[in-house]
Amino acid sequence: MGMTMTQKILAAHAGLPSVEAGQLIEANLDLVLANDITGPVAIHEVEKLKKKTVFDKDKVVLVPDHFAPNKDIKSAEHCKCVREYAKAHDITNYFEVGKMGIEHALLPEQGLIVAGEVCIGADSHTCTYGALGAFSTGVGSTDMGCGMITGQAWFKVPSAIKFTLTGKPSKWVSGKDVILHIIGMIGVDGALYQSMEFTGDGIKNLSMDDRFTIANMAIEAGAKNGIFPVDEKTVEYMEEHSAKKYTIYEADEDAVYEKEYTIDLSSIEPVVAFPHLPENTKKVSEAGEILIDQVVIGSCTNGRIEDLRVAAEILKDRKVADGIRAIVIPATQAIYMQAIEEGLVQTFIQAGAIVSTPTCGPCLGGYMGILAAGERAVSTTNRNFVGRMGHVDSEIYLASPAVAAASAVTGKISQPSDLGME
Repeated sequence: MGMTMTQKILAAHAGLPSVEAGQLIEANLDLVLANDITGPVAIHEVEKLKKKTVFDKDKVVLVPDHFAPNKDIKSAEHCKCVREYAKAHDITNYFEVGKMGIEHALLPEQGLIVAGEVCIGADSHTCTYGALGAFSTGVGSTDMGCGMITGQAWFKVPSAIKFTLTGKPSKWVSGKDVILHIIGMIGVDGALYQSMEFTGDGIKNLSMDDRFTIANMAIEAGAKNGIFPVDEKTVEYMEEHSAKKYTIYEADEDAVYEKEYTIDLSSIEPVVAFPHLPENTKKVSEAGEILIDQVVIGSCTNGRIEDLRVAAEILKDRKVADGIRAIVIPATQAIYMQAIEEGLVQTFIQAGAIVSTPTCGPCLGGYMGILAAGERAVSTTNRNFVGRMGHVDSEIYLASPAVAAASAVTGKISQPSDLGME
């Protein structure tokens, strides 16, 4: 029986000739990740164990990004815990204020993860790195802590769903629209503990930033991971950012899939997910008149340079509508610097938006954009659960940077064509 991409990677890391769906394995890890929320939990647990140091100081990554720069005393204590642990154990890859970034944008940018590797992270959106042809998935803090000191983790091998992408998306359609379309189609539990494996000639028409966004939100369909094949764009990205050796795995022709879908990218229109689940999708053209109070452009999903360029293209020589709070958050310091060099930051400020240092901030209701009762936000983040960005009576509408920027100009859910941009 043939294996999927994910199954081949897991088999190799378990030292087995093959694996099958449902099999329990113990696999070697190439990277273990935690942040300022999940890291302290893991640290406090592993400190109770006899093994007092990490398995490899180069393969553990600690990134305070959720409430950093510290928003209050409690967050300061969490960051201090992670900071002191990183120093005590001489952890190479520790990123905080000054060289920080949102973890899932930062790790690929720093070249810490490449094709064929296995990564676990105590954050559900660790599945982002599947865009590079790696197996990456979120785990609990205790599993992460054990991985941090042993270099291993156990997995139940997932079955898979195959998504064949064809065609080319139109100008204002991005990876965010693609993954929202898919989640709307299969539901938030449509890929429960399965691997979402993408293939097809349409992939060549998706940028790496598009792919990172799609893989990032695989968890929002309940998936164990999302993964893309390695092509010329992937190789170019890895060779630009990393000196690590990568391994390319391809699914067998006779690999078994639970389901198969074919999606024509040219048929997808800009999409918005209504409260309070990512599956509640509608075409923006069919959304009706939804007045908003705030727009957030950023996060591990859509804070990359292409996202900022699209938003700036729409906001250039336009103004954020009166009464609308528009917040732009570059995902890393390098992206922030590039946005400055390209004049994007000036465009945002001239339009009436604010620009923040890299942080997860508002995505999880942390800070830098909390919603009050009755307020509505269009956000390029990944979750719109009840109370996700603040008050339980607030509403979050998930959308692409293009839709978010257009909505900031009009003060209601809109797309670029509503501004005369075709």
